Amino acid sequence: MDAQRFQEACRLITQDRARSGIGTLGEKTLHAVIKHYLEPDERCHEIRVGGYIADICREGEICEIQTRQLYRLKKKLEAFLLERSVTVVYPIASGKRLIWIDEETGETTRPRRSPKRRTPHYALPELYGIRDLLSHPRLSVRLLLIQMDEYRRLNGWSQDKKRGSWCSDRIPVELSGELLLSSPEDYLQLIPPGLPPQFTSRDFARELGMTPDASRTGLNVLLSLGAVTRIGRQGNAFVYEVCALSPPDEDLF
Repeated sequence: MDAQRFQEACRLITQDRARSGIGTLGEKTLHAVIKHYLEPDERCHEIRVGGYIADICREGEICEIQTRQLYRLKKKLEAFLLERSVTVVYPIASGKRLIWIDEETGETTRPRRSPKRRTPHYALPELYGIRDLLSHPRLSVRLLLIQMDEYRRLNGWSQDKKRGSWCSDRIPVELSGELLLSSPEDYLQLIPPGLPPQFTSRDFARELGMTPDASRTGLNVLLSLGAVTRIGRQGNAFVYEVCALSPPDEDLF
């Protein structure tokens, strides 16, 4: 983690894009900042490898940045992994401020801090789409915890136009942590320490503040990695237990 370099990438990208106006760039700013943070040399950006374009390619290593819907990467990763080591980089909003854009006037509201605080555990449901590749010896997942400003259009279906609204852009402000997952053992760090020795998906959801569906999806990822196992049922719910894998030497977040 290099907080100073991340700040420099934020400054470089946001200065260049401010002239275009917030709301015209989709969610590209977050992607661009991360790319310049990971590799400042633009000659390593957007490199064709086989039939696909890699976000970053350098010295035999590929970095792919995906801000959501990781399942879309699967075919691309399968192709890249035949030749090189690959790191999937996934940003998580550890904190954010919401700014609303009036579609008619273009005016923006004052930033309001969102009460939501996300941790690395929130990557688990997203990883479901590439769960079959997570134990590949050449694949790593790098989670970036980022404070950001989120710009949303007032175009939703509710009376205040906020529910169902579109996100126009997410502007990174600060890098607050990183977590690198390179082996099944590393994923033990995504299991909350407060769980009982035997637990259900409801227990898992409660500890992490997840929805029941997200909890079940996340547990299926850990199950595929051998980090947890099913040992029975409690009513209609599966009962899980953490497997005795060797944990990482240190907590990285």
